[in-house]
Amino acid sequence: MKRFYTSVSVAPAEAGGESGAETGWRVLLDGRAIKTPGGRPQIVPTSALAEAMADEWAEQCGGEPGGEIDPARFVLRDMADYALDVVAPARDEAVRGLLPYAETDTLCYRAEPDEALHERQLAVWEPLLAAAEARWGVRFERVAGVIHRPQPAETLARLETMLAGESDIALAALRTLASLAASLVIGLEALAPNAEAEALWAAANLEEDWQVELWGRDPEAEALRARRFAAFASAMRFAELARR
Repeated sequence: MKRFYTSVSVAPAEAGGESGAETGWRVLLDGRAIKTPGGRPQIVPTSALAEAMADEWAEQCGGEPGGEIDPARFVLRDMADYALDVVAPARDEAVRGLLPYAETDTLCYRAEPDEALHERQLAVWEPLLAAAEARWGVRFERVAGVIHRPQPAETLARLETMLAGESDIALAALRTLASLAASLVIGLEALAPNAEAEALWAAANLEEDWQVELWGRDPEAEALRARRFAAFASAMRFAELARR
Protein backbone atom coordinates (compact mmCIF):
# COMPACT_ATOMS: atom_id res chain seq x y z
CA MET A 1 0.00 0.00 0.00
CA LYS A 2 1.25 3.45 -0.90
CA ARG A 3 1.23 6.38 1.50
CA PHE A 4 -2.08 8.14 0.77
CA TYR A 5 -1.99 10.94 3.34
CA THR A 6 -0.06 14.15 3.83
CA SER A 7 -0.58 15.20 7.44
CA VAL A 8 -0.67 13.25 10.70
CA SER A 9 -2.07 14.70 13.90
CA VAL A 10 -3.51 13.71 17.28
CA ALA A 11 -6.79 14.85 18.78
CA PRO A 12 -8.90 14.05 21.85
CA ALA A 13 -11.88 11.74 21.44
CA GLU A 14 -14.98 12.90 23.26
CA ALA A 15 -16.95 10.58 25.53
CA GLY A 16 -20.24 9.47 24.04
CA GLY A 17 -19.07 10.19 20.53
CA GLU A 18 -18.79 7.77 17.65
CA SER A 19 -19.96 4.28 18.63
CA GLY A 20 -20.23 5.41 22.25
CA ALA A 21 -16.47 5.75 22.42
CA GLU A 22 -14.84 6.59 25.73
CA THR A 23 -12.66 9.64 26.29
CA GLY A 24 -9.16 9.18 24.96
CA TRP A 25 -6.92 10.15 22.06
CA ARG A 26 -6.97 9.39 18.35
CA VAL A 27 -4.58 9.59 15.42
CA LEU A 28 -5.86 11.60 12.44
CA LEU A 29 -4.66 11.24 8.86
CA ASP A 30 -5.45 14.40 6.90
CA GLY A 31 -7.95 15.18 9.65
CA ARG A 32 -9.74 11.83 9.43
CA ALA A 33 -9.77 9.51 12.44
CA ILE A 34 -8.38 5.99 12.10
CA LYS A 35 -10.39 2.85 12.82
CA THR A 36 -9.15 -0.59 13.78
CA PRO A 37 -9.30 -3.49 11.30
CA GLY A 38 -12.44 -4.56 13.19
CA GLY A 39 -14.09 -1.22 12.48
CA ARG A 40 -13.83 0.17 16.00
CA PRO A 41 -12.68 3.73 16.73
CA GLN A 42 -8.95 3.53 17.39
CA ILE A 43 -8.90 5.35 20.73
CA VAL A 44 -6.05 5.01 23.21
CA PRO A 45 -5.97 6.26 26.82
CA THR A 46 -3.14 8.81 26.70
CA SER A 47 -1.88 11.53 24.41
CA ALA A 48 1.65 10.11 24.82
CA LEU A 49 0.64 6.80 23.25
CA ALA A 50 -1.35 8.50 20.50
CA GLU A 51 1.62 10.74 19.68
CA ALA A 52 3.93 7.74 19.45
CA MET A 53 1.44 5.97 17.16
CA ALA A 54 1.18 9.13 15.06
CA ASP A 55 4.97 9.10 14.70
CA GLU A 56 4.74 5.63 13.14
CA TRP A 57 2.46 7.05 10.44
CA ALA A 58 4.46 10.27 10.00
CA GLU A 59 7.78 8.45 9.56
CA GLN A 60 6.53 6.17 6.79
CA CYS A 61 8.16 6.83 3.40
CA GLY A 62 10.33 9.58 4.83
CA GLY A 63 7.27 11.73 5.38
CA GLU A 64 6.44 11.96 1.68
CA PRO A 65 3.18 10.71 0.07
CA GLY A 66 3.36 8.10 -2.68
CA GLY A 67 5.95 5.75 -1.24
CA GLU A 68 5.31 2.18 -0.12
CA ILE A 69 4.14 1.80 3.47
CA ASP A 70 5.97 -0.83 5.53
CA PRO A 71 3.36 -2.60 7.75
CA ALA A 72 6.11 -4.00 10.00
CA ARG A 73 6.82 -0.49 11.28
CA PHE A 74 3.36 -0.14 12.85
CA VAL A 75 4.34 -1.90 16.07
CA LEU A 76 2.38 0.28 18.50
CA ARG A 77 -0.60 0.57 16.18
CA ASP A 78 -0.86 -3.20 15.87
CA MET A 79 -0.80 -3.70 19.64
CA ALA A 80 -3.46 -1.01 20.08
CA ASP A 81 -5.64 -2.69 17.46
CA TYR A 82 -5.20 -6.03 19.22
CA ALA A 83 -6.26 -4.47 22.53
CA LEU A 84 -9.37 -2.94 20.95
CA ASP A 85 -10.43 -5.70 18.55
CA VAL A 86 -9.40 -8.85 20.42
CA VAL A 87 -8.90 -8.15 24.12
CA ALA A 88 -11.73 -5.70 24.83
CA PRO A 89 -14.57 -7.84 23.40
CA ALA A 90 -13.32 -11.05 25.11
CA ARG A 91 -11.35 -10.16 28.21
CA ASP A 92 -11.95 -13.52 29.93
CA GLU A 93 -10.53 -15.34 26.92
CA ALA A 94 -7.52 -13.01 26.81
CA VAL A 95 -6.81 -13.68 30.49
CA ARG A 96 -7.13 -17.44 30.07
CA GLY A 97 -4.77 -17.27 27.13
CA LEU A 98 -2.04 -15.84 29.37
CA LEU A 99 -2.28 -18.35 32.21
CA PRO A 100 -0.36 -21.12 30.38
CA TYR A 101 2.73 -18.90 30.59
CA ALA A 102 2.46 -19.23 34.38
CA GLU A 103 1.75 -22.96 34.27
CA THR A 104 5.04 -23.55 32.40
CA ASP A 105 6.93 -20.44 33.48
CA THR A 106 10.57 -20.72 32.44
CA LEU A 107 11.73 -19.35 35.82
CA CYS A 108 10.36 -22.49 37.49
CA TYR A 109 12.19 -25.05 35.34
CA ARG A 110 15.76 -25.44 36.54
CA ALA A 111 18.69 -27.65 35.71
CA GLU A 112 19.51 -30.49 38.08
CA PRO A 113 21.14 -29.25 41.34
CA ASP A 114 24.50 -30.82 40.48
CA GLU A 115 24.75 -28.94 37.15
CA ALA A 116 26.65 -25.66 36.85
CA LEU A 117 23.71 -24.03 35.08
CA HIS A 118 21.63 -24.53 38.21
CA GLU A 119 23.80 -22.07 40.14
CA ARG A 120 23.31 -19.41 37.47
CA GLN A 121 19.56 -19.97 37.54
CA LEU A 122 19.49 -19.66 41.31
CA ALA A 123 21.41 -16.39 41.17
CA VAL A 124 19.30 -14.79 38.43
CA TRP A 125 15.88 -16.45 38.50
CA GLU A 126 15.32 -17.12 42.18
CA PRO A 127 15.32 -13.45 43.28
CA LEU A 128 12.78 -12.61 40.56
CA LEU A 129 10.52 -15.52 41.44
CA ALA A 130 10.79 -15.07 45.22
CA ALA A 131 10.02 -11.35 44.94
CA ALA A 132 6.95 -12.10 42.81
CA GLU A 133 5.74 -14.66 45.34
CA ALA A 134 6.09 -12.19 48.20
CA ARG A 135 4.45 -9.35 46.31
CA TRP A 136 1.52 -11.34 44.97
CA GLY A 137 1.01 -13.72 47.89
CA VAL A 138 1.49 -16.88 45.81
CA ARG A 139 3.75 -19.92 45.69
CA PHE A 140 5.38 -21.29 42.55
CA GLU A 141 6.53 -24.89 42.22
CA ARG A 142 10.21 -25.18 41.24
CA VAL A 143 10.99 -28.11 38.95
CA ALA A 144 14.33 -29.80 38.30
CA GLY A 145 14.43 -30.94 34.69
CA VAL A 146 11.85 -30.54 31.95
CA ILE A 147 9.05 -32.83 33.16
CA HIS A 148 5.96 -30.71 33.67
CA ARG A 149 4.65 -30.28 37.19
CA PRO A 150 1.39 -28.38 37.79
CA GLN A 151 1.49 -25.06 39.58
CA PRO A 152 -0.71 -24.77 42.69
CA ALA A 153 -4.35 -24.11 41.85
CA GLU A 154 -4.37 -21.24 44.36
CA THR A 155 -1.48 -19.57 42.53
CA LEU A 156 -3.20 -19.80 39.17
CA ALA A 157 -6.45 -18.50 40.65
CA ARG A 158 -4.64 -15.52 42.19
CA LEU A 159 -2.87 -14.75 38.91
CA GLU A 160 -6.16 -14.97 37.02
CA THR A 161 -7.67 -12.41 39.39
CA MET A 162 -4.66 -10.15 38.96
CA LEU A 163 -4.83 -10.36 35.18
CA ALA A 164 -8.55 -9.64 35.20
CA GLY A 165 -7.74 -6.34 36.91
CA GLU A 166 -5.32 -5.24 34.18
CA SER A 167 -6.33 -2.87 31.40
CA ASP A 168 -6.94 -4.00 27.83
CA ILE A 169 -3.70 -2.27 26.87
CA ALA A 170 -1.72 -4.13 29.55
CA LEU A 171 -3.20 -7.48 28.51
CA ALA A 172 -2.27 -6.79 24.90
CA ALA A 173 1.29 -5.94 25.94
CA LEU A 174 1.46 -9.06 28.12
CA ARG A 175 0.60 -11.25 25.15
CA THR A 176 3.87 -10.16 23.55
CA LEU A 177 5.95 -9.95 26.72
CA ALA A 178 4.98 -13.31 28.21
CA SER A 179 5.23 -15.20 24.92
CA LEU A 180 8.69 -13.83 24.09
CA ALA A 181 9.97 -14.48 27.62
CA ALA A 182 8.12 -17.81 28.01
CA SER A 183 7.27 -16.43 31.44
CA LEU A 184 4.23 -14.68 32.88
CA VAL A 185 6.33 -13.58 35.86
CA ILE A 186 8.78 -11.74 33.61
CA GLY A 187 5.89 -10.36 31.55
CA LEU A 188 4.21 -8.90 34.62
CA GLU A 189 7.51 -7.55 35.91
CA ALA A 190 8.00 -5.82 32.57
CA LEU A 191 4.76 -3.88 33.11
CA ALA A 192 6.03 -2.33 36.33
CA PRO A 193 7.12 1.33 36.23
CA ASN A 194 10.88 1.70 35.78
CA ALA A 195 11.29 -1.95 34.78
CA GLU A 196 14.66 -2.64 33.13
CA ALA A 197 14.15 -4.22 29.73
CA GLU A 198 17.73 -5.44 29.33
CA ALA A 199 17.82 -7.16 32.73
CA LEU A 200 14.48 -8.89 32.23
CA TRP A 201 15.43 -9.97 28.72
CA ALA A 202 18.72 -11.36 30.00
CA ALA A 203 16.82 -13.37 32.61
CA ALA A 204 14.45 -14.72 29.98
CA ASN A 205 17.40 -15.76 27.79
CA LEU A 206 19.65 -17.09 30.54
CA GLU A 207 19.79 -20.63 29.16
CA GLU A 208 20.42 -19.41 25.62
CA ASP A 209 23.28 -17.24 26.85
CA TRP A 210 24.68 -20.22 28.75
CA GLN A 211 24.78 -22.20 25.52
CA VAL A 212 26.50 -19.33 23.74
CA GLU A 213 29.20 -19.30 26.44
CA LEU A 214 29.74 -23.01 25.89
CA TRP A 215 29.56 -23.23 22.10
CA GLY A 216 30.11 -19.73 20.75
CA ARG A 217 27.94 -17.22 18.92
CA ASP A 218 25.85 -17.74 15.82
CA PRO A 219 25.18 -14.63 13.69
CA GLU A 220 21.69 -15.74 12.64
CA ALA A 221 20.70 -16.56 16.21
CA GLU A 222 22.02 -13.21 17.37
CA ALA A 223 20.03 -11.37 14.70
CA LEU A 224 16.88 -13.24 15.71
CA ARG A 225 17.49 -12.44 19.36
CA ALA A 226 17.91 -8.74 18.53
CA ARG A 227 14.59 -8.71 16.68
CA ARG A 228 12.86 -10.47 19.56
CA PHE A 229 14.33 -8.05 22.08
CA ALA A 230 13.13 -5.12 19.97
CA ALA A 231 9.60 -6.56 20.09
CA PHE A 232 9.89 -7.10 23.86
CA ALA A 233 11.09 -3.54 24.44
CA SER A 234 8.34 -2.16 22.19
CA ALA A 235 5.67 -3.96 24.21
CA MET A 236 7.13 -2.47 27.40
CA ARG A 237 7.09 0.97 25.80
CA PHE A 238 3.50 0.48 24.63
CA ALA A 239 2.35 -0.28 28.18
CA GLU A 240 4.42 2.56 29.65
CA LEU A 241 3.08 5.15 27.19
CA ALA A 242 -0.47 4.12 28.07
CA ARG A 243 0.19 5.09 31.70
CA ARG A 244 1.48 8.62 31.03
